[in-house]
Amino acid sequence: KDKSSPKKKSNDSDDDKKSKKFKEGEKVEAQYKGKSKFYPGVISRARLNGTYDIDYDDGEKEKEVAADLIRSKEKSSPKKKSEDTTEDEKKSKKFKEGEKVEAQYKGKAKFYPGVISRARLNGTYDIDYDDGEKETGVAAELIRSKDKSSPKKKSSDDTTDDDVKKFKEGEKVECLYKGKSKYFPGVIARARLNGTYDIDYDDGEKEKEVAAKLIRS
Repeated sequence: KDKSSPKKKSNDSDDDKKSKKFKEGEKVEAQYKGKSKFYPGVISRARLNGTYDIDYDDGEKEKEVAADLIRSKEKSSPKKKSEDTTEDEKKSKKFKEGEKVEAQYKGKAKFYPGVISRARLNGTYDIDYDDGEKETGVAAELIRSKDKSSPKKKSSDDTTDDDVKKFKEGEKVECLYKGKSKYFPGVIARARLNGTYDIDYDDGEKEKEVAAKLIRS
């Protein structure tokens, strides 16, 4: 009698390996009332007899469901999940609130400059356009980053900034007084933050906010 049962025991251990085990709170899909279709739900109770109670997402409840009628929701499509996330991450553009962008207002072909006022959870954005218009729920594919869209333009702007003449206060210069064609000698009285200069001319005249292009050293 003792010798006849070790095989049976080993069979039991094989069954244990084969039988699926689910934890309480685990997201699963189960064949509700033994039907062929799987319905999403959560394990509400793991019973000692190897069956499970399930709370379905649609509000239905079912008790003592056999393990072979249940499958893990996470494990059922691991490849699909990883593919979806990588593809979505590549495709979906992400913008931050306050970021300067250009967007196709109301889906038009032309891009208009504006700022992201809100990044919504559904992947759309609210935009405050520079011309005062506002638009909500704009799809990411209708938006492009303003900084990235024109890198060449930016660099050319940088070079023009370098080309602008800079003068120091007290420096002796000649200037086209009131934009006339003749240069008059004077001194830089003030260098303003906006890139213009105040000039005290040698003849006693004064002029404010003169553009750098009208001045020569």
